Amino acid sequence: MLVADDDEDVRTTLAEYLRAQGLEVLEAADGFDTLLKVKRARPGVVVLDLLMPRLGGLEALKQIHGSNPETIVVVITGADDPGLREQALSSGAATVLTKPLDLAELKRAVSSTARPRPPAADVSGPSRAASGAVKRAAGRVLIVDDDPEVRAILEEFLALHGYVTRSAGDAPSAFWALMQNVPDVILLDISMPGFNGVEFIPTIRFASGDVKIIMVSGITDVELSKRALAQGAFDYVTKPVDMKYLLQSLETAMSMKRLETE
Repeated sequence: MLVADDDEDVRTTLAEYLRAQGLEVLEAADGFDTLLKVKRARPGVVVLDLLMPRLGGLEALKQIHGSNPETIVVVITGADDPGLREQALSSGAATVLTKPLDLAELKRAVSSTARPRPPAADVSGPSRAASGAVKRAAGRVLIVDDDPEVRAILEEFLALHGYVTRSAGDAPSAFWALMQNVPDVILLDISMPGFNGVEFIPTIRFASGDVKIIMVSGITDVELSKRALAQGAFDYVTKPVDMKYLLQSLETAMSMKRLETE
């Protein structure tokens, strides 16, 4: 089985507990590694943190369930949201457990469905080819931000790294740009005048289910970031933007799109 959680303490605790139950357990700390190991190892059970950055929450759950319908997905989340629970169940989760976890409850959820890891699978991590693809990644990016200076800075930076960019300063312009030519990634300001980026996510998903959404915000709001990740945002960055982190997030998003296509 596979335990996917970006919190090292939680991931290690769960993995050690499940190994003590006699199960073979793989671990993944980010979204790219999660989908890679799901595709390579085809685990019987995935214990999945729904709010893990670089994953896309409900969209990643649908991706796992769609490509490996035999895999049982046990969702774990720190968000106490009945609506989110119902969405996760309707998207393919076998059950939804809330953090802090009751380990006995987790054991009951996975004990009847876990199966051994295929011995021949190479699950040590991204292959050399995959790692190289991350470094060479480039694609189409739509920048949605009401600050023209921020848009200009991001456009220039991304162009230097081989990305083709477009930008929009408000929701109508963003929707029009999205319908004209769907990008690979959208950098979406989470808060603009009269516009909530989180509420715009379903509209983006209507236009394209596989576009990656990276939320950009000038405020640090943990609950808002959880909502964005749960609704399908791939990642979340705060202003002033750490350009190195942003570039890594974009490269990983492009690699994940290729992985999903394969």
